[in-house]
Parts: sequence; structure tokens; C-alpha cells
Amino acid sequence: MTAQTFPSSIPSTMRAAVLHAPEELRIEERPVPVPGPGQVLVRVEAVGICGSDVHYYRHGRIGDFVVRAPMVLGHEPGGTVVALGPGTVRHRPGQLVSIEPGVPCGRCAQCRSGRYNLCPGVSFYATPPVDGALCEYVAVDEDFAHPVPEPLTAETAALLEPLSVGVWACRKARVTPGSRVLVTGAGPIGLVAAQAARAFGATEVVVTDVAPHRLDLAGRLGATTTVDVSTTPLADTGFEPDILLECSGVPAVADEAIRAVGRAGRAVLVGMGGDTVPLPLAHVQNFEIEVTGTFRYAGTWPTAIALAASGEVELRQLVSHRYGLGDAERALTASTGDPTVIKSLVCPQNA
Repeated sequence: MTAQTFPSSIPSTMRAAVLHAPEELRIEERPVPVPGPGQVLVRVEAVGICGSDVHYYRHGRIGDFVVRAPMVLGHEPGGTVVALGPGTVRHRPGQLVSIEPGVPCGRCAQCRSGRYNLCPGVSFYATPPVDGALCEYVAVDEDFAHPVPEPLTAETAALLEPLSVGVWACRKARVTPGSRVLVTGAGPIGLVAAQAARAFGATEVVVTDVAPHRLDLAGRLGATTTVDVSTTPLADTGFEPDILLECSGVPAVADEAIRAVGRAGRAVLVGMGGDTVPLPLAHVQNFEIEVTGTFRYAGTWPTAIALAASGEVELRQLVSHRYGLGDAERALTASTGDPTVIKSLVCPQNA
């Protein structure tokens, strides 16, 4: 590439956190990618650690997705455009972007129908065999590097990915003004889903969990009621939601929560836990409850950016721990021994 599109200030090699086997993460030197036609090169400045990253680190697989070759983890990146590939027209160097980590084929029936999250040929960061973003630079299709305005930072740009999960869940649930919403699980996804529900107009948002510090944060972020279900069974609250956003991934929690949903209500399964969930079929049939799953998101970044930029959704308070790239393994194991962890970030430009 020419000096104009690939400045000399960009090094030829970079550090990357590479998973070789379960609990075997190495910091390696790799070539800085060269952006191809229609791509931009992004200096990665923040990457959120997701439960799937932790699962790959611990087990080397998630269901049918198996790490068979060394793979870079991380699929929640934010950073700055530093170089343009040939034919790139939508970006400029110096622009802060949030990276949507899945690039679909654009040709299959799902893509043509607008459901590109269900594209069977999607290339998704940190899903074997595709490398993720726990590294210093990535090259990405310009259509999936979303410019973000002030006052957002690289850290909040990274957190637009989990917020997109919450936005997609609210769309699937058809949350509207006046909705009464139950959110089970006050992890990062539950916390953004609850905030998105309020932004979509829900008048009641009840959040349940067993961790008091997470419930305290849920209350500060706008939940109308929080319930510690380790001491108060959900059935004892008397709350009958129109909508359930099940974000815990715990089968027993999903079973109990679906039983709480009112007539003609909707239950959206967001959290990924066991392979099967007990379904209270009589309740589902007698109350004509819609039950659906979610898989990633489609077309959510403009809404997520607007919600975060306007302050309707607060992302900064989710960040509880920060690490340099050299401490990526600590970031992946932080939640194991520290119950105060909400969201860990890795900052690849830091040692």
C-alpha cells in the first residue's frame, strides 16, 4: 500500500492474545493486517470480555464450535481508523468506530431478507476459525466499522456490541411504551437489556438476580424494581410481566420466569446456558405465550449508538475492571475469583 493510505507510523507487527488450547493463552507477535478493498484498518483501543470468550478459554469450544487451531479471542472492539483500503469511501483516519464483529455473505436468503444475523456463512470474530480483536490492529469491512460521536469513547464504543444484544432482544420482544418487563439475570447483558427496555418505553422493568451488588447497579441504571431471588422467590413478588427477557442462561430460572408471564405475553431467551430448557407447556399454551430465542443482532448499531450518545443508556458504569493486553489472561479469569466483576475490558494499546 502507499504511504498515504498506510502511514509509516503504523508498525509492521503487533501483539495478539492467541488461544492455543484450553487455558493456554499466549501473547504473540503477528503481522499488522493490510486492509483490502472496502476495508479500514482500526487501531483497537478497547475490547470487552464476553462470557463466550471465557468459555472458549476454559473449554476450547462452545457447542459445535471447536478451537482446532490457534485463535485470537475478543469480539467487542472499539478503536480508531488509522488507514484505508482501496475504494474505501465512508471513513477517514482518526475516526472513532465501534466494530460490528460479524460480516455476513450478503447473498443468502437470510441476508436478502434482512436477517443477516442468521447467515450461515457469516464470518464472526472469535468464532472458530475466525480470529477476534484481542490484538492491536484489525482490518474490517467499512460497512461494519460504525462511526461513533462524542461523548462516546473507545470503551463505550466497545460496549455497543453487548448493547446491541439488548436492543435486539427488545425488538424481538416488541417492547413498546407501557410494557411491563421482567429481566432475569443482572449480568452485563441483563443490565443493558433492562436499560434498552426503559428506552423503548417500558414503564415497569423488574430485574432479578442473586448478587446484591449487581442488583444495586441495576437499580442505579433505571430498573423500577430489583428482586434478590435467593431470598424472595419470583412467584412471591406477584409481578406478572407482559414480556420476559431471560438473560441468566440458567434453565431453572427460565422455567420459573416463563411461568410468571401474563396472558398473550412474550418470552425472549437471551442468555445461553444449558442445551435444553424445561418449558412449562401448559402455561405457555393456556396463556398463549410466545417463546423465542435470539441469535446476535441485525441492524442494531444505529439505535445502540443513539441510545448511548443521548445518555438514555449508561455504559460506563458497567466497566468494573481494566487490563492491558499482556494481562488478557487475567481479564478472562477475573470473574472466577472476584464476585464484584461486572465487565472487564482489555486495552490492547496498554502493556
